Amino acid sequence: MLYNGERYINIFAAKNSYSIFQIFKMTPNYFNIVLLGAPGSGKGTQADLLRQQYHLEHVSTGDLYRKEMASGSPIGMQAKQLIDQGHLCPDEMTLDLLHQFCASSENARGFLLDGVPRTLEQARMMEGMEYPHIIPVTLAVYITVDENEVIKRLIKRAELLKRTDDTPDVIRKRIENYETQTKPLVAHYRTQNKLIEVNGMQSVEDVFSDICKMIDIY
Repeated sequence: MLYNGERYINIFAAKNSYSIFQIFKMTPNYFNIVLLGAPGSGKGTQADLLRQQYHLEHVSTGDLYRKEMASGSPIGMQAKQLIDQGHLCPDEMTLDLLHQFCASSENARGFLLDGVPRTLEQARMMEGMEYPHIIPVTLAVYITVDENEVIKRLIKRAELLKRTDDTPDVIRKRIENYETQTKPLVAHYRTQNKLIEVNGMQSVEDVFSDICKMIDIY
């Protein structure tokens, strides 16, 4: 895809009339999990445990972008240009990268989706609304943690990683962005009977156990 400052144009050209996007269709046989929760809620830790337990492929859109930029691919160069200018990459670009990754993982049983969908608009696009490819979500796991606990965890993590940019004000802004942009996904997946809600104030082991119990009876 090309980004000319105004719109995003597809650059994933098929080599013939049977492109990977035409051949690949995510069927209900794929077990795809979205992890929802505020920054510091423990999504990354649980993603790693769930990946091992259910033999799912963990896919991070951030990692996909970093790989494309490192390779110097056309989409990577476009993404770098946008990011350097302080812009967000278009939803179509993000979902195309995700779809391409999933299409190339032929033996995968399913995917743990990390960083996507980030907004209600992305979720609807993944369901085929104004987007040509359906990327189905089987379950959405919502890890709930009190805001004060989230702030405490993120400050501790910033200290351990020596991240001077993660100040209390920055952390609160990240939480605010999550509340306005990502939290609406909770209601979206609840109305579709795809939401699993777990108390993230417990130990890592207990959170994981609760998630697995609900996945296993799904």
